[in-house]
Amino acid sequence: MIVRKLQDAEKTERRVSAESWQSVRLLLADDNMGFSFHITTIGANTEHTFEYKNHFESVYCISGNGSIEDLATGQVHEITPGVMYALDKHDRHVLRGGTEAMVLACCFNPPVTGQEVHRADGSYAAPDEEAA
Repeated sequence: MIVRKLQDAEKTERRVSAESWQSVRLLLADDNMGFSFHITTIGANTEHTFEYKNHFESVYCISGNGSIEDLATGQVHEITPGVMYALDKHDRHVLRGGTEAMVLACCFNPPVTGQEVHRADGSYAAPDEEAA
């Protein structure tokens, strides 16, 4: 059984951050669960372009507000507490923080290792590329 407290994980290498976001990775690839689980905070009034070419991601909004734009269709969806979205087609998208920071629960499949950095195209490397 794996039990972790968010507050404890925030004080370890499981917390990664950039200027306008932070993510605490509560489950990672080496936990052998088949997915990773993160609590991610997106800053208010920020914009991030992502395309997880090598991962599927599902996201549930815990608090805050913002939007996600599907760059293939131009469709924009508001994100508020209780909204879930899933990037089931490796969708290129723009995630925008709204008037307050968004706190999101995120799952990645395959799981991330915790050492990933976003590449110029907004993706993470495939797991087999990371090991190389």
